[in-house]
Amino acid sequence: MADRKSSSGSRLTVRRKEKAENEAKKEEKPPKEGEKPPKEGEKPEVNGKNAPVENGEAAAAAAATGAENGAAANGDKPEPMELPPFEIITGDRMDPFFFKFQFKNVEYSSGRNKTFLCYLVDQGSDSLLRGYIEDEHAGGHAEEAFFQQVLPNYDPACKYTITWYMSSSPCAVCAGKLAEVLKSRKSVRLAIFSARLFEWEEPEIQAGLKALAAAGCKLRMMKPLDFTYTWDTFVENDEEQFTPWEDCQENYEYYQDKLADILQ
Repeated sequence: MADRKSSSGSRLTVRRKEKAENEAKKEEKPPKEGEKPPKEGEKPEVNGKNAPVENGEAAAAAAATGAENGAAANGDKPEPMELPPFEIITGDRMDPFFFKFQFKNVEYSSGRNKTFLCYLVDQGSDSLLRGYIEDEHAGGHAEEAFFQQVLPNYDPACKYTITWYMSSSPCAVCAGKLAEVLKSRKSVRLAIFSARLFEWEEPEIQAGLKALAAAGCKLRMMKPLDFTYTWDTFVENDEEQFTPWEDCQENYEYYQDKLADILQ
């Protein structure tokens, strides 16, 4: 909905899969007992120092800095870098590589600067609405796009049971706007299952999640079984069986405890 802090700043267009592949090759450490995951987009520490985040965004920034320095040396004014237009990507099933990378409930979330939202909508009929939304670049978020593109028209006479499986929990602004939607649309029931908590230490994030829960939204972290269900339902898996990554259960329990502390 509004620009996310830190992890959702300017998103440069690069080859999406190559960026994800490069990020996935980096070593990812699950939260150790007593430790907390860093915020979205935060650089991991190596020997007490921040290690460089070698993603497409960082590489592009480095290239831009080099170009600027070169231009300055030549006495030329550097050309401003322009971002491509904002877009929301929707579909029926996502690429399996994107799912394994974006939904991983790891400690270090470098490169995961977008939101994947898988949805199920039951309107009391025989058929369900099912699909996923992915936000790109800076601008509106997947949560807002859902109500603009999937459910643009609200019928007060119809009951809506909506379930979201999200790569990360909503930002503060999204949580506030979702709470207003639930207050104004009394026949809408929303449950959000998130792989990771987004900037959960920030007071405004905690206030947004509390407001969302107070408006009737069910909030929970994704269990290993939820990842399996999402893989089977929303991913082009070619009938491949999903195998949870190491410490998937441990990381779920860690984040669930943090969410429970926020909502108590």
